[in-house]
Amino acid sequence: MEQPNPNLKALTVMVRAVDALHEVIKQDVAKSGLNPTDFSVLELLYHKGRQPIQLIGKKVLITSGSITYVIDKLEKKNYVVRQACPEDRRVTFAELTTEGQTLMDTIFPEHEQAINQVFQGIDQAEIELFIKTAKKIGYQAQNN
Repeated sequence: MEQPNPNLKALTVMVRAVDALHEVIKQDVAKSGLNPTDFSVLELLYHKGRQPIQLIGKKVLITSGSITYVIDKLEKKNYVVRQACPEDRRVTFAELTTEGQTLMDTIFPEHEQAINQVFQGIDQAEIELFIKTAKKIGYQAQNN
């Protein structure tokens, strides 16, 4: 019997792991009435501060059309505010409101704990090796 291609097995394992992680994230952020995309945008603004809307989509991997919709929703919930750039009229920034900051101050530590539970039992050296390996795979995929 022929041995399976280890590259295909690695791909399958990675995809299944990512799917499982997405489910953990989805369930965790749903407790706050958010979906993973909304949470990703709020998390970016929480950690990086005010960002050009045009770049948010690239950083959280959603299309420019979708980012407008997400920002609109978050603005209606009073979690985010838009601000025009005084130097360049083509640029609009998104920034957390006080309410958005308070929400993230509350939910992010709980989210971090949920993610820590997923990685429980995996030592630091394994995590660092995984990060290094996943980056290599990502760069290789981009260059093909």
